[in-house]
Amino acid sequence: MTITRYARTGGVSLLAMAVVAPMAQARETGELPIAVQMYTLRDHGTLDEQLAAVQAAGVTAVETVGMQDTDAETLKAALEAHDIEAISTHAQLDDLRGDLDAVIAFNKAIGNDVITVPYLAEEQRPTDAAGWTELGQELATISDALDDQDMTLAYHNHDFEMVEFDGRTALEILFEAAGDDVMAELDLAWVARGGLDPVEYLGRFDDRVFAIHAKDNAPEGEAEDERGFKALGEGVLDWDAILPAAEEAGAEWYIIEHDQPIDAAQVVMTGATFLTEHLPDGASR
Repeated sequence: MTITRYARTGGVSLLAMAVVAPMAQARETGELPIAVQMYTLRDHGTLDEQLAAVQAAGVTAVETVGMQDTDAETLKAALEAHDIEAISTHAQLDDLRGDLDAVIAFNKAIGNDVITVPYLAEEQRPTDAAGWTELGQELATISDALDDQDMTLAYHNHDFEMVEFDGRTALEILFEAAGDDVMAELDLAWVARGGLDPVEYLGRFDDRVFAIHAKDNAPEGEAEDERGFKALGEGVLDWDAILPAAEEAGAEWYIIEHDQPIDAAQVVMTGATFLTEHLPDGASR
């Protein structure tokens, strides 16, 4: 699979239009590698209303959640109606183990070619380095099957993968065992909650970062009704340092997410505006 990059631009006054019009065109949100994780919008009405919120923010890409409680034909039609493409899906490990062919068929039908393992239930989480190695080897096997279908496997972290064994995090052990073809989708808010510096940690995954999940942590004790998360740029993470580090690590997509938003549509809008204004100049799709 080849993952390409977008050019960026932004609005300008009419007075300066003649000078900077090309730059303005290059900074359109929808032309940047910005996507929305649909889990953010799960409580925001119907599928059509969720995609309308993405479209209203100027974003033209999403990461879906499984099969979005619908069939492939319906989802594909809804995406097309809102001029949105699916660039990844979160597929549970049990589904990949139990019926990988069905996951492949559904995602091929909607035009998506990246399958991301989003979360491990507590009973699925290894408790030692050998277990993480074994899981990585299993992901390598799944990745090989996807590669045969011109698809890519990625893995998304939470904080429990930040546990260390002899100086290496569980996530690093998993990826080493999985091989270079399994890509990283780094959730940097969870990296920070795991006690690590997102900027430094990104550097451990050079050239295998498919995407970062772009969301923020609230100051300690705040936003408890939103699980302590904030809209992008409104929390404590240092995005002025993180975004260049993500670009340096080869991030192809910046995916807006919030685990429990009070106003999901506003979170999407805020995130899209922030990324459009702050993505490094090299970020493109």
